[in-house]
Amino acid sequence: MTATQTHCPYCALQCGMTLTPEIPLRPGMPGVRLEPADFPVNRGGLCAKGFTAADLLDHTDRLLTPLVRKEPGNRESPLREASWEEAYEQIVAAMTRSQREFGRDSVGVFGGGGLTNEKAYALGKFVRVALRSSAIDYNGRFCMSSAATAANRALGVDRGLPFPLADVAEAQTVLLVGANPADAMPPSMQYLDAGRANGAKHIVVDPRRTNTANGAHLHLQPLPGTDLALANGMLHIAIRENLIDEAFIHHRTEGFAAVKAATNSYWPERVERITGVPEAQLRETVRLLAGNRPSMILTARGAEQHSNGTDTAQAWLNLALALGLVGRPFSGYGTITGQGNGQGGREHGQKADQLPGYRRLDDPAARAHVAKVWGIDPAELPVPGLSAYEMIDRLGADGGVRVLWVLASNIVVSAPDSNRVRDRLGRTDFLVVSDIFRSETAELADVVLPTAQWAEEEGTMTNLEGRVLRRRMALPPPPGVRTDLQVIVDLAGELGRGEFFTGEPREVFEELRRASAGGIADYAGISYERIEAEQGVFWPCPSEDHPGTRRLFADGFPTASGRARFIRVDHRDAAELPDGSFPYVLTTGRNMQQYQSGTQTRRVKALNVALPEARAEIHPDLARRHGIADGDLVELRSRRGVATLRARLSDGIRPDTVFAPFHWPGANALTNPALDPHSKMPAFKVCAVAITRVPEGTFG
Repeated sequence: MTATQTHCPYCALQCGMTLTPEIPLRPGMPGVRLEPADFPVNRGGLCAKGFTAADLLDHTDRLLTPLVRKEPGNRESPLREASWEEAYEQIVAAMTRSQREFGRDSVGVFGGGGLTNEKAYALGKFVRVALRSSAIDYNGRFCMSSAATAANRALGVDRGLPFPLADVAEAQTVLLVGANPADAMPPSMQYLDAGRANGAKHIVVDPRRTNTANGAHLHLQPLPGTDLALANGMLHIAIRENLIDEAFIHHRTEGFAAVKAATNSYWPERVERITGVPEAQLRETVRLLAGNRPSMILTARGAEQHSNGTDTAQAWLNLALALGLVGRPFSGYGTITGQGNGQGGREHGQKADQLPGYRRLDDPAARAHVAKVWGIDPAELPVPGLSAYEMIDRLGADGGVRVLWVLASNIVVSAPDSNRVRDRLGRTDFLVVSDIFRSETAELADVVLPTAQWAEEEGTMTNLEGRVLRRRMALPPPPGVRTDLQVIVDLAGELGRGEFFTGEPREVFEELRRASAGGIADYAGISYERIEAEQGVFWPCPSEDHPGTRRLFADGFPTASGRARFIRVDHRDAAELPDGSFPYVLTTGRNMQQYQSGTQTRRVKALNVALPEARAEIHPDLARRHGIADGDLVELRSRRGVATLRARLSDGIRPDTVFAPFHWPGANALTNPALDPHSKMPAFKVCAVAITRVPEGTFG
């Protein structure tokens, strides 16, 4: 039996694993044995999700054939099995009719951060070449967009970690802001553990005492939505105590004077009032970052999923630059990518404003380069379209998308203000969903297409370090199931544009290399063979004799001046504040056993035994105020919706804050879709809620 080296289908660590064929448990379905691999990222480790990933390959809920409505056009009628030909006929007819009646932009696509680089690239090309539409975005807009925007503004490039993950173990001080890797990506904790074993001091900024915070030297618990003030307050202290790196600022940056002036008003006492973080903790954090080097500042979604998320990430970048951390060995600023291909998925054309290689769609030179690779006139390329939530919010409206194809996303669960999302999906003329299972979004569709899983396809992924990896096929898809890449090619052919597309992953990647050449995310020197021989290749890698770029910024910044940019940012209140009717702050996040919208992990028996339902984490003081005991059902209510969860009492959360995981339907019925003006990131991490105990016997 031949073993296949591949990578986990879940988070952006992309842990290495080995799949070996074995006798199947279900007749007619393949069987595999999954074991961790000694890959540089996970070094033989896997989390519970990774260990159970193969359980889904032969799951009884698996979609194995296309589904269409028994009564076409009536979504109240049941879904029935159909042939691929019938499904394609309905999809193409709907797309063609809509574009004829309402224009090209009336047909759109919503992609996913779990798609391979090849599929993400082909999908962006499909929308712009086959549909000739501007309407494409993806769920990564809800994940990395604020940090990406901030990094591009300050550093000239967005790569989650500009250094290998292993560098974290060498840092003597690590500040983790809104990050809980102990639950979200457990194998990464070995690097933090190694650092602490060598005397490193770790500081965690989080309104909850998470498993990550439990191991930290310091735990700072700000009110959600005040991280920007916290960062500006630390920079104020660094300036006043002469802890900034004047030489680095002078020789390698620009714009510091405006930022320095802005921080004058963030004196420690004021910042303590805004954030709730004691002044002594602010000072100790700054002194550790400045004096206990090398030092890193790492942010994640807790700092970024806000209506001012870009400015918040910018504030932490300002602090890292002022302390001279960036571009130094085992030091710097990074952001922890969440989704499996959240990095690569945004580099090659799934975002509404981007072309392959992280090129801007509104840049004439970028348009000319990519159009030449694609064999079209640059004038044929559409203008930038709407961001993810903006596109969803206008579904079915005048000028909005009327026919939508959703791939690798379950937006009914994962998008903010999910009741409105469900309503807008219902207003579309035609909805197509490609998925492994009948997700909550698929249940609303006119046509559902079954898709191959991670172990049944070839391609590449780009992990949180910027390391491009090979995803290898260990077994073929079940009979009747096609890969997303093949479906893209099929539909392009049905639309009369098939000559521009290929269904061979290697051929797609070779074209991607040419399209990305010279761009920020340059893959020109990366080949399947190099990836295999070198256990991944770091971008940018502009030529085959280039070693790849493991560490960025040592010699300069890819900005117009070659210097990093300080950008002035100021604290502003969250888009929605508590009041008499909604007196508490809700923040959302991850649990260890589940992943994203839970479409996959909620079907894994071992994970559901460990965590069978969503739990609202509340402080005992808040619980006593409302007569709530541990395990009671509670109703959370916001201005947008209601969710019922079981209470989990914890003195590790702020008494004014409630935490809810987003892996089940419910949490995002509450969240606020207010958008960051720069990144268009929704404010997942802060909304105002009321809480009441649900009497026994009144629910369900």
